[in-house]
Amino acid sequence: MIIQESAYSRAALVGNPSDGYHGKTIAFVFNNYQADVTLYETPELELMPARRDGNVFKDIDALSEDVRIYGYYGGIRLLKAAINRFNRYCKENGLSLEKRNFTMRYSSTIPNRLGLAGSSAIITAAMRALFKFYGLNIAPAYLANLVLATERDELSIPAGLQDRVAQAYNTPVFMNFDKEYMEQHGTGIYTPITIPAELNLYVAYRTDLAEGSEILHSRLRDDYESGVPQVLDAMQEWAELTVRLKNALEKRDFGAIPGILNRNFDLRLEVCRTSISPMNRKMVELARSVGASAKFTGSGGAIIGTYEDEKMFKQLVSTCKIHGIEVIKPEIVTSGANL
Repeated sequence: MIIQESAYSRAALVGNPSDGYHGKTIAFVFNNYQADVTLYETPELELMPARRDGNVFKDIDALSEDVRIYGYYGGIRLLKAAINRFNRYCKENGLSLEKRNFTMRYSSTIPNRLGLAGSSAIITAAMRALFKFYGLNIAPAYLANLVLATERDELSIPAGLQDRVAQAYNTPVFMNFDKEYMEQHGTGIYTPITIPAELNLYVAYRTDLAEGSEILHSRLRDDYESGVPQVLDAMQEWAELTVRLKNALEKRDFGAIPGILNRNFDLRLEVCRTSISPMNRKMVELARSVGASAKFTGSGGAIIGTYEDEKMFKQLVSTCKIHGIEVIKPEIVTSGANL
């Protein structure tokens, strides 16, 4: 039996980066890009390399370009970490695994290290394949926890739950990471919501801004744990912006949404200015120059926002193209979790 599982690129609509700091966020996955994992039974356990795992290059410049795009580590480490964490999860929860081996391979079209949750998508798809291969089930909220633990504990990647929750649920989700609730239940309060098709959303990114989320989170974490008042106030405001946007979606008050999204980024600029590169800031400024709203989809490298009509969208595309920025209309996934 051949098992094939997928996970999609993620965009944080509002509230980020408060997800790692007991805040509130709304995020969704979109199927313009995706990570795929294939798993099938074989005599030995084998992990198959993909493009980002290559070690043969045309020349020294090609090697440098590969490092710029993918970093020094490829995707095999994500598969190894996922399998190891899955095995530990099963042992810790008294789940007996049948003595079977498998070959696992992956591929991904998600632009790398651009705030679209490409790494967690690979791990999520791998976890889904493993649970199916061994005939086990896991609730979406706990799948998200497992994926986060894989990245944070196995790979030392600072991150929050938001990406993994959106990818685990496969539908837009309002997330409340209330500290007391999480301590009692082990998960946040996750509420699937609807993002009306009439809301004109775009996502834009440029590949020359590849940068891991750990760059922002490590600095922000230090300030948060040190109790810097401006940072604590920002976390509260990001949570409030999330509630306001949720209400606007429910009322279909689309006119209120651009201001909320813009404030989300402007607040980040106030507390994380030194962590935002000039080129990242330039993307936001270019989008706003044609009248669109703009904020980061994650920790930088890609932005999300709203536009008024097709005329504005075309202006956005042409303006961004000059600067090597790709603009797409996200195809939001609403299929729901399959675990």
